[in-house]
This record gives sequence, C-alpha cells and structure tokens, in this order.
Amino acid sequence: MLTISLVTLLALAVLLGSGVWIAYALLGTGFIVLTLFFPLEPGPILASDFWGASYGWDLTALPMFVWMGEILFRSGLANNMFQALSPWLGRIPGRLLHSNIIGSGLFAAVCGSSAATCATVGKMTLPELEKRGYDDNLAIGTLASASTLGLLIPPSIMMIVYGVVTEQSISRLFIAGVGPGLMLLGLFMTYVIGWSLLVGNRRGAVGKRDSDMPLRQKLSGSLQLLPLLALIGGILGSIYGGLASPTEAAASGVVLSMLIARANGHFNAAIFKDALFAAVRTSCMIAFIIAGASFLSSAMSFTQLPMDLAEKIGAMGLSPAWLLVVLTLFLLVLGCFLDGISLILLVTSIIMPVIETAGFDLIWFGIYLVIVVEMSQITPPVGFNLFVIQGLTGRDIMSITRATLPFFLLMIVAIVLMSLFPGIATYLPQAMSG
Repeated sequence: MLTISLVTLLALAVLLGSGVWIAYALLGTGFIVLTLFFPLEPGPILASDFWGASYGWDLTALPMFVWMGEILFRSGLANNMFQALSPWLGRIPGRLLHSNIIGSGLFAAVCGSSAATCATVGKMTLPELEKRGYDDNLAIGTLASASTLGLLIPPSIMMIVYGVVTEQSISRLFIAGVGPGLMLLGLFMTYVIGWSLLVGNRRGAVGKRDSDMPLRQKLSGSLQLLPLLALIGGILGSIYGGLASPTEAAASGVVLSMLIARANGHFNAAIFKDALFAAVRTSCMIAFIIAGASFLSSAMSFTQLPMDLAEKIGAMGLSPAWLLVVLTLFLLVLGCFLDGISLILLVTSIIMPVIETAGFDLIWFGIYLVIVVEMSQITPPVGFNLFVIQGLTGRDIMSITRATLPFFLLMIVAIVLMSLFPGIATYLPQAMSG
C-alpha cells in the first residue's frame, strides 16, 4: 500500500510539475496506477467515467452561467455600478475603498468569475482611487480579495463543480453561499473602516471627500443598479422559491444578461460571438478536468487509498476541529500550485471518505472548500487575481501579495466563525428544504 501511495503521489507531482494540462495529469496518474498495480484494462473504465462525468443534467447549468458571466463582463455594467455606488459611500470611513468591496460583491453575484470580476472592476476603480489619493496597498488588497467572492456568492462555477462530483444539491449549495459571502463582505468593510479611522485618516490616505450630492440625484443614479439587482434577485429567488432549477435559472439569466447588455449599448453580433466562444472554451476545459478527476477517483477506489486514509485518521482520534486545521494547512499548500477547480476535484476524488467519516455536513464542507479556494486566488505562485492586478498596475507579485495579506487573514477568521457557528452556511439550505 505504501508503494502505491508513493507512486501515485510521485506520478501526480511529476505530471503537474511538467506543465501538462491538469486534466491530462489526472488521467495519466489514474492510468499509471491501474496499469502498474491492477490486472485491469484502463480503457473501459476511462470510457465509462468520461460518460458518467459528462452526461449529468446538473452540469448543464455550468456553460449557461459561464456564458452569462462572459456577456456581463462585456456589458459596461461595472461602470454603471460604480457611478451608482460612489455617492452613497462618502460618509463611511474608507469612502470609495468600499466601492471595490461592494462593487466586486455585486458584480461577482452575476459574473461568477473571480478573475473577470477583478479585471472589470479594477480597470475602473484603481485609476480613480489612485487619482483621489487613496492608499495603493489597500486599494489593491480590497480589489484582489473581494473579487474572490465570485467563487462564493451564487451563481458559482466552483459550487456547480463541487455539487456535480459529490452529488450534492446545487440549489442548496448556491443558497448556502449567501450567508458566508455577506459575512466576508462585512469583515472586509469592517477592516477598511477600522484601518481608515486608526491609520488612514492620520496619513491622509483615504482620499478627499466629494461634495454632497442631493438625495434626488443619488436616488436617480441608483436606478442604474436596478437591472443588476433584478438579475441577482431573479436567479436566487427562483432557485430558493423552487420555481426553477439552477439550469433553468441560468438559461433565463443568459437571456436577461443579453437584454441588460443591449440596454447599456454594449451588445452586438461581435460581442455575442466572443462571449459564446469564450464560454465554450471555459466550459470544455472544466468538463475535461471533471472527467479526468472522475477517472482518478475510480483508480483511487481500486487502490483503497482514500478508505485506508480515512481509517487511519479515524484511528488517530483527531477531533473535527483539529482535522479541519490540518486539512486547511494541507489545502493552502496545494492551493499554491493548483487552480481552484483542480484543487476541488483533486480533494473530492481522494479525501471525501475522510470528510464523511469525520461527520462533516457536505454542504457546509463545500462552502468551506470554496473559501479555501478563494484564499488560493490571492496566494502566489498561481493566484490568478494577483496576475490580473499585476497586469493592471505593473507592480511585482510579492508587493501585491503583501497588500492582500490582511484580507487573507480575514478569510481564515471567516472559516473559524463558520466552524463555531455552522448555521452561517447551513441555515438557509435547511430552511429551503424544510
């Protein structure tokens, strides 16, 4: 068993380190394990797993939400959102720094992509914040961290992937992400308020306050948020109320996103084509990785490694709290080298028996896993948001990483709070099904 473990880990490490596609690395590892240690033909198992991983109805929500995000990414919606939010933030300590947090949260709720949210909101807010004299590090930190909420606030591509491979309800996962997403928004904004009061005002690094705008003008500007709020409310409301499945809500969201983009004057045949092809590329990439992870999971089931690992961890007598600490450290290390989807699929294909044996609620664990993936988005060397901001600002990766460190620690605080109060993630799903 030790030999199989070492060969599996070595093969996976070599293939991932060689730079081949993640899907090929997962497939290759499974193929090597089955060929060397079992008198089995990998071909039929591969064909069966590819079919089983690709035909599920739940998976059809994935390309729809990706397409919706691609359309809104090109819709000019972020500009309207910034103009609507800015007049209301002048009296809050931190002022327009909150536009990164709230704006990213709102845009993430309809985009579902961390990198797209970071790029879209950042193109508009970072130059404006720099021009008005805001602290550069805090501007970068709020953007990089709040953009990761695209993975947690529904609709979330990560949750669809997790739901498909663990056979959990995608609707319940979506609703479970609302509470933790709002909690993270609150933690980020509280930090900005505290920093502004204790440090920023003394340094003069929180910008100049704009002149007050008449209430009627503020309300008039806020009307630009209505399409966005209607889209968010329509998707979540229809799922929570049982009026539509995630797939049906996603298809409706695509149509509504086209109408919103058209109303903003940012939709034509070229944008339609670009958004469609970008969605096809992304969806095919994710589907290929899911199929590869399914094949690796089958290979692991033949080796009995996940079950043996679960038994040994159970024999160690670790409490769920200590298991979560060890698992978080392990996942953070993996997150330094794997993208979010690959991390979720690798983890679910190997350690789910451990999680089930420890008695974790799988909906709760899915939200926990997504938050850890969010943390990996701002962790070098493969933190996607770090590269996006580097492209926007020209700053080196390590200085951007230092700017995001306080928000990384706040995500750890969020995990602790979720562990102490699991209802943050589980209350709404339980209310939905009860």
